[in-house]
Amino acid sequence: MNKVLWEPNHDYIKKTNLTNYMLFLQDNFSININNYDELWTWSVKENKLFWKSLWDYFGIIHSNTYSTILKNENDFPPNNLWFEGAKLNFAENLLRYNDDTISFIFESELIGPKSISYKELNDKVRSLAVNLKKIGIKKGDRVSGYLPNLIETAISMLATTALGAIWSSCGTELGSDAAADRLGQVEPKCLITVKSYSYKSIKFNHLPKVEKLRKQINSIENVILVPYLENYDKSSDSDYLNFEDLINEKFENFEFEQMDFSDPVYIMFSSGTTGKPKCMVQSIGGILLNHMKELSLNGNLQYGDSMIYLASPSWMMWNWMMTSLSLGVTILLYEGNPLYPDWKTIWNLLEKYKISFFGCSATYIHYLKNLEVSPIKEFNLEYLKQISQTGSVLSDEGYDFIFEEIKKDVYFNSISGGTDINGCFATGVPILPLHKNELQGRGLGMAVYSYDHNGNPVYDKNGELVCTKPSPSMPIYFWKDSDGSKYHDAYFKYYADTWRHGDYIKINSKTNGISFYGRSDSVLNPSGVRIGTSEIYNIVEELPEIKDSLVIGQEHDNDQRIILFVQLNDKFEFNEELKLKIKSELKNKASPRHSPNLIYSISDIPYTFSGKKVESAITNIFNNTEITNLDAFRNPECISEFHNISKELLK
Repeated sequence: MNKVLWEPNHDYIKKTNLTNYMLFLQDNFSININNYDELWTWSVKENKLFWKSLWDYFGIIHSNTYSTILKNENDFPPNNLWFEGAKLNFAENLLRYNDDTISFIFESELIGPKSISYKELNDKVRSLAVNLKKIGIKKGDRVSGYLPNLIETAISMLATTALGAIWSSCGTELGSDAAADRLGQVEPKCLITVKSYSYKSIKFNHLPKVEKLRKQINSIENVILVPYLENYDKSSDSDYLNFEDLINEKFENFEFEQMDFSDPVYIMFSSGTTGKPKCMVQSIGGILLNHMKELSLNGNLQYGDSMIYLASPSWMMWNWMMTSLSLGVTILLYEGNPLYPDWKTIWNLLEKYKISFFGCSATYIHYLKNLEVSPIKEFNLEYLKQISQTGSVLSDEGYDFIFEEIKKDVYFNSISGGTDINGCFATGVPILPLHKNELQGRGLGMAVYSYDHNGNPVYDKNGELVCTKPSPSMPIYFWKDSDGSKYHDAYFKYYADTWRHGDYIKINSKTNGISFYGRSDSVLNPSGVRIGTSEIYNIVEELPEIKDSLVIGQEHDNDQRIILFVQLNDKFEFNEELKLKIKSELKNKASPRHSPNLIYSISDIPYTFSGKKVESAITNIFNNTEITNLDAFRNPECISEFHNISKELLK
C-alpha cells in the first residue's frame, strides 16, 4: 500500500460538506451511509435517486419541476434525457447570492487589483443580458469570447447563459487560426473580445487577430470590445460595440430565460492537436449539478471561501471554477504568466488575499520542484486549506513536494476527468486518507472501472478507464454530428454500451484509490507489454540532468520501439553516459521493457495550452502521419526538431 501523506482528523471530517450530505440523505431519504465507499457504491447503483438527491440538497433554483429523472436510463447520450420537464436557468443558479460579499478579485501583470461584489456582479450581468437581447441574441444563439482571464469574461458568460444562449470561449493565447478552428464551427452571432492583452508584461495588439477571425466567421454580426489595457475609442473603434456602455444600466425586473435541463449551456473544444477540435455540447442542468457536486462535496468549498485555479478561458477548469459562484465563493482571477517575473508571483497573491483553495497543473508543480524552491519557508499560508491539481499525471516526487515544500497539513485534491464531461471521473475525498500516487476515489455518480482488453473489470493492474452508466454531465451531443457517428466513435467504439475515456489507470483494491498512467491512446506496447507513458516520466524526470521528457512508440520491424526525447537542464551534456544512465534507471526501477530503444536530446517539449504533453501528434510524425494544426500547440516552434529527427530515422 502506498504511503499515507495526509489524513483528516475527526473534527475535520465532521465539518465537511460530504458529512453534511450523508446526514441529509439519512434525514430526507432514510439512507444510512457510513463511509465514502458505501456512498459511491450507492450513488452508481441508485444513480437516478443520487442525482435527485443533489437537486434537493443544493436547492436548484427552478420554475418548473421534473416529471422523470432519467428517460431511457439504459442508454448513453444522445439517446437519454435527464430531468425531463424541469425548467431552470444556469446563470440564475450561479447568481443566487446578491449581497456585498466579493465575487471576484482581479490581478494581472500590468493592471489591477480590482474587485466586484455579488450585488455588482448581478447588476452588470443583467445589464449586459438586456443589451445582448437588444442586438438580437436569443435562446440557442451562440456567443463567443476571445478574451483574457478577466472579470468581464465571467460577466459575458453569465449574461449569455441568462438569455438561454450558448457560451464558448478561447483565451487570447490562441492564434486566430486556432480560434477559427473552434469558434468557426459553432458560428457565433456575437464575439466579445479585447483590443490588446499582455504576456510577461509585453503588450500585444489583439485587433489584427480579431479582424482576421471576423473575416473567417461569416456568422458574426456584432463584436463587443472590453476595455482591458486600452479604452474604447469612439473614432477608431466605431465598428465595434463598447462593453462599458452595455453593463451599467439598472434592470431590477430582469427575468432569466427558463430552459430545459438538457438545453445547451456550453460548447467545449477538444485540444485539436491531431485535427480540427471536436465541439462537445454540454447541458445546463448536467454541468450545474455535476460542478456543484464536485466543488462542494469533493472540493469542500463553502460560503466565504476563496479560490484560484490557474486557468484561461480556453480550458475547462475556467468553466469549473465559475460554478463556485453558486456556493458564494470569492474567485481570484490572475491574467498573465504565473511564473513571471518569478515563481513567487502567485504565492504573493495567495498570501495577500488569504486564499483557501489553490488549483494548478502538474506541470506547474513539477516546474517549482525543479527550481528547488520552498513556498513554505517564504510565505504565510495559514489560510490555505486545499491544493488541487489536474491536467496531467503528478509524479511521486510531486506529491512529496506538496507536503514538504508547500504545506504539511493541507487537503490535496488531485482530480482527473476531461473537457468531455467538464468534470471529474476521479477526485479527492476530504474524509479519506491520501495515499501517494493515488487519487482518493471515484466521482460520485460516476460508474468508473478499469477494464482489460476483453472488457473485464480489473483491480491492482493497469487497464482502460471506463464508465458503465450515463451521467448528466456527459455531452448531450457533438455540434454538427447529426447521426451521432462522431460521438459514438469517440467513446463507444472500443467497448459496446460502455464509455471508454482514453485514460490508462489502476484501481487499488484495498484503498479504491486510482493511479493514472497517461492517455491510453499513447500507451506504449513493445512486444505486447502495455506501458503507461507516466511510468517512464516519473523515473526519467527525477534525474538531475533532465528538465522534461516525452516518450512515444514507433512501429518498427513488426513491433513497436520506444523513442524517448529529453530536454536537459542547464550545465548538463547529452552523451552516451547519460543515455546509459537513463536506460539503467528505467530498467532497475521499472523493467527492461521500459528502457527506450532510442534517446534524443531536444530543445523543448511540446504542450497544449492546457499544459498537457503532445504525445499523439509526435507519435503521428514518427509513424508517417502528417500533423497540420500547429496553432493548437502552446510552443509549435519546437515541432520542426521532431520532423528533422524523424527524417533522419527514415533514411
